[in-house]
Amino acid sequence: MKPGKVYLIGAGPGDPELLTMKAVRALGEAHVVLVDDLVNPAVLEHAGAHARIVPVGKRGGCASTPQSFIEQLMLREARAGQIVARVKGGDPFVFGRGGEELAALCAAGIEVEVVQGITSGIAAPARLGIPVTHRNAGRGVAFITGHTQNEPPDWAALVASKLTLVIYMGVANAADIRRALLDAGMSGATPVAAIQSASTADERSAVCTLDTMHAAIIEHRIGSPAIIVIGEVVRLAGAAACSIPGARAEPRSSAAELRPVAPPSHPPAALPDQSSVARAAIQRAIASSS
Repeated sequence: MKPGKVYLIGAGPGDPELLTMKAVRALGEAHVVLVDDLVNPAVLEHAGAHARIVPVGKRGGCASTPQSFIEQLMLREARAGQIVARVKGGDPFVFGRGGEELAALCAAGIEVEVVQGITSGIAAPARLGIPVTHRNAGRGVAFITGHTQNEPPDWAALVASKLTLVIYMGVANAADIRRALLDAGMSGATPVAAIQSASTADERSAVCTLDTMHAAIIEHRIGSPAIIVIGEVVRLAGAAACSIPGARAEPRSSAAELRPVAPPSHPPAALPDQSSVARAAIQRAIASSS
């Protein structure tokens, strides 16, 4: 029997409209769909009518399906000739164990295709109008796990880098993360945003400072799944909320009156009309194929 195939699919941060067209196609092909807890159930509407849906829950603070069991299940189904869709929240290669699953499948000779998704570390701050990079406020970004007990990050190096810090799975350890950053020399006045369940009906957020981060998370009842964003880019929170349907920033903590990021010293040149750019690209494509 010819082996099947496995798709490692990122379902995005929660809003099913953020699913990619390739993910929709792959779901429609799948005989078996292995789905994480954090995936919006509406995503499964794209699965075929006869697809078998298998929950393989993974959620912080709850009992989870062992990773080894998930990998063995993918291998068993693929060896039986099935097309398997392994569906994860966000992107499979950003704290999604996609790399581990890819290695296990490749080692067994199973065909694999990775279908990228929008990671919550970018999507969640964007809901509040916060870019993770900005030429005046954040020249780079670091994605960090908030599971710090076994092997904590090098907080001193991260503070010295002046990068925007995007922390996944960090709400439960917010007090420890705050203390570690303060001990590493970060200013207590550094802006912070915490966003829970971004792009879903359960979205909740708080904008504060590092000093008040833990208290603000408690006050605004921020729970998992959530993203914590730390850095000057947070001063832009709310700047684009009027253009993002449903986006909202909760009132800032009383201790945190954040000044906006200064505008660029040299305003950017006006962008060309997009329709003319598109027409020119099409004309070039036609000319090159003729």
